[in-house]
Amino acid sequence: MEPLSNRKKNVAQKEMTLSERMYLPAIAQGLGITIKHFFKKKATINYPEETRSRSEIWRGLHVLKRDENGAERCTACGLCAVACPAEAITMTAGERKKGEEHLYREEKYAVTYEINMLRCIFCGLCEEACPKAAIFLQDDKLAPARYERDEFIYGKDRLVEPLKTTETK
Repeated sequence: MEPLSNRKKNVAQKEMTLSERMYLPAIAQGLGITIKHFFKKKATINYPEETRSRSEIWRGLHVLKRDENGAERCTACGLCAVACPAEAITMTAGERKKGEEHLYREEKYAVTYEINMLRCIFCGLCEEACPKAAIFLQDDKLAPARYERDEFIYGKDRLVEPLKTTETK
C-alpha cells in the first residue's frame, strides 16, 4: 500500500466567474453583515450608571440578621453548612462567657462564619435550613467585582447586618 503523501486525488475544479475572481460577492456580503450589526441595539450597558433588570427569582447576597435586641440570631447549629450543596459555608461555634447569657437568648454563637462566594451557587438552601431565620439572601445587594480570590470569602464583618440606630427627636 502506498503512503498517503504519494496518493493523488482527482478533484474537479469549476472555473470561477469574473465576479468571484474579484471577490465582490464576498466583500458585499461582509459589508452587509457589518451594516446590519451597526444599526442593532447595543448588547452592552454602562454598568455603574445603568443596571439590568433582574429575574423574579433573583436571590442576591447573604446577610446574617440580628434580633430585636441587636444580637446575632445565628446559634452556629451548622444546618446551613450541611444544607449547602456547594460546601461554601464554614463556621466555628463557641459558648458565651458566664454572665453574658442574660444579654442573649442563646448560649452558643458563631465565633467565625464564612461564605466562599466563589463556590456559592445562590440556591437559597441555607436560608431554608436555618431554624432561627438568621441567614437571608437579600435581593438588593450585588456581589462587587474584586481582584483577589481572598476578597470573595465573606466573614462576619461583611455578612452581619449593621445595628439599627434609633433616632430620637
